[in-house]
Amino acid sequence: MSRDTIFALSSGPVPAGVAVVRISGPMAHKAMMQLIDSEPKPRSAALRYVTNPTNGDVIDQALVLFFPGEKSFTGEDTVEFHLHGGRAIVRAMIDLLGSFEGCRMAEAGEFSRRAFENGKFDLTEIEGLADLIHADTENQRKQAMRQASGAHRSVIDGWREVLLYGRSMIEAELDFSDEEDVPGSVSDVIWPKLEELKREIEDHLSRAGQGERLRNGMTVVLVGHPNAGKSSLLNWFAKRDVAIVTEEAGTTRDLLELHLDIAGYPVTMIDTAGLREAENLVEREGIRRALEKSENADLLIELVDAGSPEARVEIQSPVRRMVLFNKQDRIGSETKPVESGDMTVFPVAVKTGLGMSDFYDSFVKQIKESFNGAEDVLITRKRHEGYLLECVDNVDKSLIYSDSPLEIRSEYLRQAGDALGKITGRIDVEEMLGVIFSQFCVGK
Repeated sequence: MSRDTIFALSSGPVPAGVAVVRISGPMAHKAMMQLIDSEPKPRSAALRYVTNPTNGDVIDQALVLFFPGEKSFTGEDTVEFHLHGGRAIVRAMIDLLGSFEGCRMAEAGEFSRRAFENGKFDLTEIEGLADLIHADTENQRKQAMRQASGAHRSVIDGWREVLLYGRSMIEAELDFSDEEDVPGSVSDVIWPKLEELKREIEDHLSRAGQGERLRNGMTVVLVGHPNAGKSSLLNWFAKRDVAIVTEEAGTTRDLLELHLDIAGYPVTMIDTAGLREAENLVEREGIRRALEKSENADLLIELVDAGSPEARVEIQSPVRRMVLFNKQDRIGSETKPVESGDMTVFPVAVKTGLGMSDFYDSFVKQIKESFNGAEDVLITRKRHEGYLLECVDNVDKSLIYSDSPLEIRSEYLRQAGDALGKITGRIDVEEMLGVIFSQFCVGK
């Protein structure tokens, strides 16, 4: 049974300068030929009038591209109409395509899903493509591009080859131990290789936090007593008034988030309620949320009123901390950073900019250090991390249960290989596909 031909607006929302309507499936070529008077050369743009075949009305003059079969993104016949991006034009085009037999609107991510099902991409490349579309910073783009280009798949394929080699050696020893070209003891050949493989995957897993941080952004939380200058610092980073700043304590009662691009890395900065003994129910809830965010942050910036340097906040958190003694302009003291134990204290005046240059340089350095190694192929999703942990666990069992029959140890290696296969989609992962492809827009 032939599958439907799907279509959708694949470019941004209209009105726009250009709107791209994409068609993919067995009826794509026929639909194209009903709309234009002559066929363009494959993979070459041609200017054509797009006409309604039922009444002869011209919908638009568009660039038309035809990508036959395996030469297309989806692995099936695909057509793109590059129209003028007016609402009426796009609506007329979508309505007309919907009237053709066997054609329907695409679901979210359906073009990409067909590309996966037709072997054009594996799941890691598809996920990299999704990350590429949603990348906000330069380093997010680079990491997504590495994954979309197959770098992660290549690493995983290399690991699977080691596992397959191990299993093949075990099978050879079990079935052909009398042959001269079969090693006499499989342990002399494969177990050292599997030990090395385990260490390599564990090293990859040790940097999972960096990958997720690069994809989702580093979280920086501003903490301190009321009126210490947290909201002023948030506004300083934003270069606009994001938070309300007043002399009245307790102005900030909820969490305020600011998304930043710091040296090409994604950072989410969160302003929190001032920490104090509060009677107001709403303010108490704000303080509870502040403490919760502080415990789960990647970096804390504590602000202290320089006029009351003893007024430090007590937060039980292992998170790294930078301390700003704010409002130095009011007391006129030294404004050079001072080392204090395992952290640096910065005398600053946020509103006047006093000492802020030294603080910002150190802040950027902290951000870069947190993303150290981001140029490598990293784990960016919990799904990958879970299957890699499963793989390591099974490799470990094949190594430590050395007294078990070789058939049992080979089975552990099979399960380890299956775990890797689930990352790329080589093993049945039907239950995950809907979740993965729903992250795409309709036209992708």
